[in-house]
Amino acid sequence: MKKTIKLSTTQLILLSFIIAILIGSLLLWLPISTQSGESVPYIDALFTATTATCVTGLVTVPTYSTWSVFGQIVILLLIQIGGLGIITVLSGITVALNRRMKLKDSRLIGDAFNLNSLEGLGKFVKKVILGTFIVEGAGALLYMTVFVPEYGARGIWISVFTSVSAFCNAGIDIIGESSLIPYATHPLINAVTCALIILGGIGYIVWWDLLRVFKDVRTQGTGCFKRLTLHSKIVLSSSVVLILVGGALIFAFEFSNPLTIGNMSLFDKLQVSLFQSVTTRTAGFASVPQENLTNGSAFVSLLLMFIGGSPVGTAGGIKTVTFVVLAVTAYTVIKGRNEVTLFNRSIPLQATRKAVAVMMTSFAIMVISTVSLAAVTDASALDIIYETVSATATVGLTRNLTPFLNSVGKMIVICTMYLGRIGPISLAIAFTYHKEIVNNIKNPTEEISVG
Repeated sequence: MKKTIKLSTTQLILLSFIIAILIGSLLLWLPISTQSGESVPYIDALFTATTATCVTGLVTVPTYSTWSVFGQIVILLLIQIGGLGIITVLSGITVALNRRMKLKDSRLIGDAFNLNSLEGLGKFVKKVILGTFIVEGAGALLYMTVFVPEYGARGIWISVFTSVSAFCNAGIDIIGESSLIPYATHPLINAVTCALIILGGIGYIVWWDLLRVFKDVRTQGTGCFKRLTLHSKIVLSSSVVLILVGGALIFAFEFSNPLTIGNMSLFDKLQVSLFQSVTTRTAGFASVPQENLTNGSAFVSLLLMFIGGSPVGTAGGIKTVTFVVLAVTAYTVIKGRNEVTLFNRSIPLQATRKAVAVMMTSFAIMVISTVSLAAVTDASALDIIYETVSATATVGLTRNLTPFLNSVGKMIVICTMYLGRIGPISLAIAFTYHKEIVNNIKNPTEEISVG
């Protein structure tokens, strides 16, 4: 009698990313996917498929000049699938066909978005997909006002591609060889791109919470922020602080740097600094050459990349909520308090444990990939760390190291991007569904010295 292999929800989600990457790499390996009509080395096809599916943005070959329209369409689909999650896409198709979602499908969706309740998941999927297309469509229309006059009919495709890439925090573009550097001081491009990055990064739960509160305010006229959930309060407040503080620090460090913003007007210096602060939150678009940043700005960018966006969104990193929970927990210990509180609400112990696990997992991935990459490349320590943090947090910014990686280095970064994308997801699922094992037998307690 044959045994049927049953995969857990965690394994199915992790496997879905691998399948999407492999299918994408094979499609990109076809001669039809390149402008030259000749297949690229498979390692580059695999790298591109991974960076698109994991919405990272690091590329070994120029997207603009290497891939044909077919290849670019494949990359765009991988970005969209990677941003939403293949499980969400498949579930959306199920809902669109008016098929009833099975319990297993509901659990997969719940796991993919790290939701505590399986109630109303069909409606949730509909809202996620519809909301995504509305925002991406609006972004594309706004981009067209700039790109169509400049590039003609091709500007439509550039606008759609850039909008999807920005919302999914992928950072891949088909404009040219230097990302958004030619548009570094263009107010509309900066504003639209930042808006798309932020909307994709704050997470869908915050979207629906804000809409709920706005409806309540219109009918009851009470304060908005007070009516938000604790999750939304943490996400919005931390996002604002990180963007503003990050932008201010980058502005200060780069103010006199002629290789970045030193020769710009005050307004342009401010918008470029804010853009750098936003894009490091896992978006990956570059408006200034990252290798020209001062060491101060580079380290600020590293911190912002590691933190990343927010849960249940398209961004990577350890997430803002994780960072805030860890910071508040540390503050609580320093103050000698027993209860971790924020906005007059207690934070559950499970959330703290989960935050520690996510942070340590991401840090371990980053350290291992940094040491591994350092062993196979002669680049500077800062460039290597920048590369690995960018890959771990699925950001996509590089100090011009990615194009010069050898095959071993490319495989290291491929693995880092995949682990950086699925690592926190796996932990979130594990903590959601693995109940704490209660031991009736207690081990003896012994004091240790910490710190």
